[in-house]
Amino acid sequence: MRFGLATTGGDAPGMNATIRAVVRTAVSKNIEIFGFKRGYAGILANEYDVLDARKVGGIMHLGGTFLKTSRAELMKSDEGISQASQILKKNRLDGLIIVGGDGSFKAALRIHNTSQIPVIGIPATIDNDLPGTDTTIGFDTAINTALGAIDKIRDTATSHERVFVVEVMGRNRGFLALEVGLASGAEIILIPEIGCSQEDVCAKLAESNRKGKKSGIIIMAEGSADCLNLKDIIEKKLSFEVRITRLGHMQRGGSPTAFSRILACKMGSASIDFLLNGRTKDMTAIQGREIVPVDLDYTCTTEKQIDKRVYEQALTLSI
Repeated sequence: MRFGLATTGGDAPGMNATIRAVVRTAVSKNIEIFGFKRGYAGILANEYDVLDARKVGGIMHLGGTFLKTSRAELMKSDEGISQASQILKKNRLDGLIIVGGDGSFKAALRIHNTSQIPVIGIPATIDNDLPGTDTTIGFDTAINTALGAIDKIRDTATSHERVFVVEVMGRNRGFLALEVGLASGAEIILIPEIGCSQEDVCAKLAESNRKGKKSGIIIMAEGSADCLNLKDIIEKKLSFEVRITRLGHMQRGGSPTAFSRILACKMGSASIDFLLNGRTKDMTAIQGREIVPVDLDYTCTTEKQIDKRVYEQALTLSI
């Protein structure tokens, strides 16, 4: 048998551990793995390497992706889907494994519907915005990366009695900001899913100041507000010194945590088994402690909901 493998969309810590698990599980079952380079762009260009156990040695601890990745805008069109499907069929692939996030899975589902080639998606994104799985490969690492930076920022915030607005990634979803805010003890967490006006932010900071807090940390998802505008309003209304830190793409890099590596090993290995057991269009998910298949139709048409109880807990603990 012969399966294709590609890492697509934004990179996430643990993608290399995923590649290693997929390849070595396949090799143990006498399955060839075509590793396409640069994600969907590599599929469209029919650029691949036949991977074996030795070629994926020594990459488990590395961030990024050994196979590289890129944004392939053509895959949003019928032409791109048709072209990719033809190339996969020309290579006589019996299945395709896509490691990525929501946009990658939507393209994978369209490829399956067009070509009838079985497709398995492995969720690897620091956004953790995929429904049907408790968490994604790389999410835990991104939390820890952001947390390490914020712990250092709090030192200087306390020393200078300043308010810091720290912007984390996550596009228009607040899963990363919420977990980072809870873990860092942030005074305020701003996420797109739960509205908080600028007046509310100022009121909370003023109340914290009244209780004796002379510094503060605001964790903000990048899609939740304009941090520069927020800075100006806080300084104008409260006369507090405010500094802004955008953590940016550092959250997507770095060596994956033990949790991200272990999850990658489990999901990568299970994905091969799912294909061998006749699954045709699924995401490999973790629910509780179990690795389970979840239909891509569900994953691609449902919006994952933020846990408002965690948000309330974070507010309670920040007083």
